Amino acid sequence: MNDFRSAIDAEFGSVAELVHLHAIAAPNCPALSESNSACTLTYGELDTLMDRIATSLQRDGVKAGESIAICATSSVNYASVFLGALRAGIAVAPLAPGSTPTSLVRMIDDAGARILFTDASAAEVVGLPQDGAIPRVALDNSNVAKSFDAWLARAGATPEQVRPEPTWPFNIIYSSGTTGEPKGIVQAFSMRWAHVRRAANYRYGRQSVTLLSTPLYSNTTLVVFFPTIAFGGHVILMPKFDAAGYLRLAEKHHVTHTMLVPVQYQRLMSHPSFDAHDLTSFAFKFSTSAPFSAAIKADVLKRWPGGLIEFYGMTEGGGTMILEAHLHPDKLHTVGRPAEGSDIRLIDDDGVDLSRDDTAASGEVVGHSGGMMTGYHGQPEKTREAEWFDAMGKRFIRTGDVGRFDADGFLTLFDRKKDMIISGGFNVYPSDLVAVLRAHPAVADVAVVGVPSELWGETPVAYVVRRAADTTPTETLLHWTNAQLGKTQRLASLKFIDELPRSAIGKVLKRELRDLSSNSS
Repeated sequence: MNDFRSAIDAEFGSVAELVHLHAIAAPNCPALSESNSACTLTYGELDTLMDRIATSLQRDGVKAGESIAICATSSVNYASVFLGALRAGIAVAPLAPGSTPTSLVRMIDDAGARILFTDASAAEVVGLPQDGAIPRVALDNSNVAKSFDAWLARAGATPEQVRPEPTWPFNIIYSSGTTGEPKGIVQAFSMRWAHVRRAANYRYGRQSVTLLSTPLYSNTTLVVFFPTIAFGGHVILMPKFDAAGYLRLAEKHHVTHTMLVPVQYQRLMSHPSFDAHDLTSFAFKFSTSAPFSAAIKADVLKRWPGGLIEFYGMTEGGGTMILEAHLHPDKLHTVGRPAEGSDIRLIDDDGVDLSRDDTAASGEVVGHSGGMMTGYHGQPEKTREAEWFDAMGKRFIRTGDVGRFDADGFLTLFDRKKDMIISGGFNVYPSDLVAVLRAHPAVADVAVVGVPSELWGETPVAYVVRRAADTTPTETLLHWTNAQLGKTQRLASLKFIDELPRSAIGKVLKRELRDLSSNSS
């Protein structure tokens, strides 16, 4: 245990090494489980499997600093491959099975992935192997690729030791996969280690049981997954969320930690059996990824035991705001105060740093911390667009969100400068959807906005101006568009309009479109 304490207190370290220390100290403690099967790995078993995975990757010629891709449903094997790759110093690009096949190919190519790990659930998007395609391995041992068991090195195999450098790529998270240039956010080993060290404040340990129902390809999940494993806790992976099933699992396994997006909290709190479940084991519940209404936060505080923590930040990093809702029930309309080590500022449209003392000032939120992306993979221009430097040359990441600090240092957000839509906790970029719609011959002009949805939090709606004499039915264009999009991007509705409302300088007035949607619903 002393070895673990020294390792976790270090300025930089490796999650893979922490797994090894737990395997020595507590080999029979559970590490990973699947909610829909009897599959559980102890720390001793996980450590051995990670060695076999790392050995297999090295045998196949994947070198430290290179990458692999995973496109599959969350599973014990998925998590083990992620961790095993890290042991070999290899970066992981976790990709959404909800992507289109074309998007998936672009992301794999962009990441430079040497091997693709998949499963039967992702077979439709992964498609059939093509000439020159990278090797594939089926995590579920299905016939969609070489079976995982057959790919694995022999039991007892030991990989060449690799000690990652802080600047090496840990993972590549894709923020967009529909445009011609998907943005791969490169997070370094140092960035993930900063997340792990921050988690020391949230009572993780060998007694922890973390239930995760968000997918492993989402940064939302990973900010809780890695700390749980780093501190020797037990992660239970729920491949698909449903409120009733979640509540049963939470009570049965005496869950202590969880990460949920706001729409999941909404569904859980409104479930008729919520109050019948014993949830007193919870130490902390976390939320991120989407706007979290003050009313739902208040309901969670009232009816669900344990602390409630809201994180505000970006996958790109650049600082984090933390709202400890249980300690500040009068600040539920905010996203909290800057985390330790985070420098959060506001800038105006000209990039001028605004004074924090001026509580009437609002501006774009920018942030700096020890956990920032290296950049967008292979896209230096996009990286520069996302950066802001202060007068001393200090690097910040731009969020595109507009906010205001109050006198106590709490940040309130009241607009999203980039008009990003967050549906079910996932980022949907209107420009991606517009690009697809513009390719149809019926479309002369188009705009996409997010509108409130009880089911998803927000959902995209398209407003389309027809080309002259076009008679394409609404449903035909809607179905055509959704067929080109990933599952999380699909339009809830499409409406024809005579003319898009625009400002005097030609900008589409999206607020008017949102109001139009509200009035017509």
